[in-house]
Amino acid sequence: MSLLEIVRRHADINVDRFGAAATPITGLTAIRALNPSEIQFAINRPLVALVLQGRKRVSIGSETFDFGAGDSLLITADVPTVSQIMTASRIAPYYSLVLELDLALIRELNSEIGPAAASTSKPVNVDPTETEVADIAARLMGLIDRPSVMPILARQHLREMHFWLMTGKHGASIRALGQTDGHAERIGRAVAIIREGFARPLRVNELAETAGMSLSSFHQHFRTVTTLSPLQFQKQLRLIEARRQMILEGVPASSAAYSVGYESVTQFTREYARQFGAPPVRDLKALLENGVTAA
Repeated sequence: MSLLEIVRRHADINVDRFGAAATPITGLTAIRALNPSEIQFAINRPLVALVLQGRKRVSIGSETFDFGAGDSLLITADVPTVSQIMTASRIAPYYSLVLELDLALIRELNSEIGPAAASTSKPVNVDPTETEVADIAARLMGLIDRPSVMPILARQHLREMHFWLMTGKHGASIRALGQTDGHAERIGRAVAIIREGFARPLRVNELAETAGMSLSSFHQHFRTVTTLSPLQFQKQLRLIEARRQMILEGVPASSAAYSVGYESVTQFTREYARQFGAPPVRDLKALLENGVTAA
């Protein structure tokens, strides 16, 4: 059975109202869409997405990637992306398989593979899916129907999938995530703190200390890794979460603003419009007219 057939069967049975079908394997999710999607904003964690059917568009800054079946999207840093599923229908849905990269596994494999070359890759790349990656992904998904062997083989298969990704075209940038005390790993510590407490006031001095860097060095490396300043990173997290609450949970704009840390609804409305192209009420109305509901 092909990877597409395995993912299709799992997704069609288990998909939730947001198009995601969780699996019992940590970090692994199947995605299905029956229609082209609205534009989605996110700051993704490092991941690889194998597109199996349909087409998608992802932008970071001024760079845009259009890709489809047989391609993989690789994100190797916590960077802001704008994405949209472009081709999907009830007859031919969009399907993909997404794996969040496991930093512990990357560190473990780094010690066995040996020294990594300096990374010259961008934080977002699209390339044809390598045969070894597709093969191990199919075997990994195949374990879902064999729960008796999953506890024994799942980590082994995840390890192999990470190995092939780490030795592939953009492997150096993946390996940089697991280099102990490397810039990517140190900035990752600060990113984790911001993600966990994005509604709290930002204390950049404490973040720099966590990363073991001077304030100026921290600012420089944070922007290099994430493409944003710490304040911009926090602001985008807040706005994305507020938008999610409004669209999917029906939370009023003012309540969403306060819940993500804004003290002024006026400031929230102004920054929301700058980020998403329309103030909250108008943005929400347009999304609902296009069939996006909170239900």
